[in-house]
Amino acid sequence: MENKLKISPQKKATIVSSSVAFLLTSIKLVVGIASGSVAVLASAVDSILDMLVSVFNYFAITNSEKPADKQFNYGRGKIEALASVIEGTIITVSGLFLLYQAGKKAYTGEISSYIQTSLIVMVISLFITIALVAYLNAIAKQTNNMVIKADALHYKTDVYVNGAVLISLVLVYFTKIEIIDVIVGARIAIFIIYSAYELIENGVLM
Repeated sequence: MENKLKISPQKKATIVSSSVAFLLTSIKLVVGIASGSVAVLASAVDSILDMLVSVFNYFAITNSEKPADKQFNYGRGKIEALASVIEGTIITVSGLFLLYQAGKKAYTGEISSYIQTSLIVMVISLFITIALVAYLNAIAKQTNNMVIKADALHYKTDVYVNGAVLISLVLVYFTKIEIIDVIVGARIAIFIIYSAYELIENGVLM
């Protein structure tokens, strides 16, 4: 009974990452919509996808840990590769969506508001994400699990994303030049798409 109730380190890691992503999503989404900052909204959308991916990873790991049976003669390890490909694809789609949002703001000339609140949110998000990456990297080294490695990688990109958004907000706050928000949002989108390539490639070649 105890073995059945015991949660593996990699499964626990997906629960932690899902919970953190949900928290960050809730905060960023409210502030992103209220402020009109495409960079903050982009980060919020990325966090939504992070949450969905982490939830998917939980089920992928749960299935991959099951022993081989008549239906899966060689076990379910390939599910990890499939999860990596799906994760990379979702991240790519999110990048394309962010490009759209950046173009839309550039076209409409929307002005950002609540910048000070946005700054506080992004600072908090940055530190939380750094702590999460450190935790996921530790679990990845301990278990050598491909899904957790992928999770750690895309949360690592979030550290750069949060940092870029933070810099963008500071520059917009002091210069009042809204195009900075658009440029940073677009660059984040391109970076996300680029970072997703490795996940897809690893999953296909596994």
